[in-house]
Amino acid sequence: MIAKKNSFIALGSRLRGVPEVLTLGVKPNFLEYTLKERELILGAGIILFPTLNYAQFLTTLGKRIFPSLETYLYADEKIKQTTLFQMLGISHPRTKIYYHLHHQDILKDFTFPFVAKIPRCSARGRGIFKIDNRKELEEYLSLVRVAYIQEYLPHKRDLRVVLINYEPALSYWRISSPGDFRTNLSQGGKISFDDIPWQGVETAQNSARKCKLNDVGIDLINFQGRWYVIEANMKYGRKGLKMKGLDLKEILRGKLLAGELF
Repeated sequence: MIAKKNSFIALGSRLRGVPEVLTLGVKPNFLEYTLKERELILGAGIILFPTLNYAQFLTTLGKRIFPSLETYLYADEKIKQTTLFQMLGISHPRTKIYYHLHHQDILKDFTFPFVAKIPRCSARGRGIFKIDNRKELEEYLSLVRVAYIQEYLPHKRDLRVVLINYEPALSYWRISSPGDFRTNLSQGGKISFDDIPWQGVETAQNSARKCKLNDVGIDLINFQGRWYVIEANMKYGRKGLKMKGLDLKEILRGKLLAGELF
């Protein structure tokens, strides 16, 4: 398999089918790639979508990758994201982590209602709970050893800003369905493209740059006039893009050919 002149090399499948990109796939053992494929990987100016399998190794080797290593490291990691936001001074709801021996301290620090989340792999609104009483807290704690507790900021909508190489590709409101505090589309939330506030988009953009997350959907809430970053989603879905008639693969291709992913 030989790449054409000016071809780009990808490992993950996100750009499969794009004529300018040669997608090699992700193999668990580097030596499973043919000698020519290994030469292409190690000689490429940039490796696209290396996946977590290879992002750290390529970064250590000094290779440019897209998305960034941080984009992979903080994916589906609410605890790590919260710590990063706190260290960078990014506005984020008051949040604390409680290991099993300290679960009894939760009600010393928080009053009902508050939000509790399963710290890992709780995407699409699953594993996110509004806790209104002790019984609900006990039910949540039965599911986890590490409790992720966050202040509840009343809201009926949040703002999703999709950024590709730190530039906004799409922004939209996610509006919760009646009786559900979650705005996730998979939980019945609705999309609106009306009156997108530039302050929210700018907050998302600045936060993504600080965190070095360059292929991400940032979720924000405006509460009492202040923007709060809730979390970063690396699997940010396609429904909003489709509703606006946008194709993510074509967006990425355009930025790639324009040199905007480098």
